[in-house]
Amino acid sequence: MAPDELSNLITRARNSDQAAAKDLVERLYPTVIRIVRNHLPRRELEEDMSQEIFLKIFAKLYQYRADMPFEHWVSRISVNTCIDHLRKQRNRPEYRWSDFSEEQQSILDNLKDNATEPDQQPPEESRDLLDRLLLSLKPDERLVVRWLYLEEKSVAEICDLTGWKPSKIKVKAFRARQKLAATVKRIEK
Repeated sequence: MAPDELSNLITRARNSDQAAAKDLVERLYPTVIRIVRNHLPRRELEEDMSQEIFLKIFAKLYQYRADMPFEHWVSRISVNTCIDHLRKQRNRPEYRWSDFSEEQQSILDNLKDNATEPDQQPPEESRDLLDRLLLSLKPDERLVVRWLYLEEKSVAEICDLTGWKPSKIKVKAFRARQKLAATVKRIEK
């Protein structure tokens, strides 16, 4: 598409021309979806993310200046939106019941019911579930939980490894347990 044609489309889209907006979406969709696929690990979010990006593009269309190629401007918005989404997900991963296997759902049911009897599921399912839930913790909390509960290191050993005081390790472990419990309770069927 010629630069004059693109400029005309942008001007018409700024003036609420639906046909021009549709043409812009059709022209930009391959670029946007490629960026989304390259930056997001979960494939089911592709369409939602691309829609969010297009909403931002049209909301900020009045800010576009012709001092850079339009595709670069769109790419910058796309990449920044994906990065923001990944940051939010890293800080607070959202889990849905359907994200887990049947075995993992059974383990979660057992945890939600505060059962004292361990669930009779394969250990690899429990391990996979735990690894996913640990992602909801900060890296230092995750480390303390792994060392304290999975590798069964003592508080003194962890102090030697990290240089932290025992009280800091105990507080991190306590808060991590609370966060894990809250994460399990937030998972809805």
